[in-house]
Amino acid sequence: MEIIVNGRTEDTPSQTIAELVTSKGLAPGALVVELNQIIIKQDQWPSTPLAAGDRLELLSFVGGG
Repeated sequence: MEIIVNGRTEDTPSQTIAELVTSKGLAPGALVVELNQIIIKQDQWPSTPLAAGDRLELLSFVGGG
């Protein structure tokens, strides 16, 4: 299925946000996911399906000082 992640078209077999995050090897603790301009809470990732044409923004936070 083709989706758009951070402005780039990607083909993915992932069916949920949780599967996509896992497949990308991202650390969920420091990640915010926006699906079609709606922020999805982390506890909803496993039950939130992806569909062709969805637009996701994956935002990681890093500490520093």
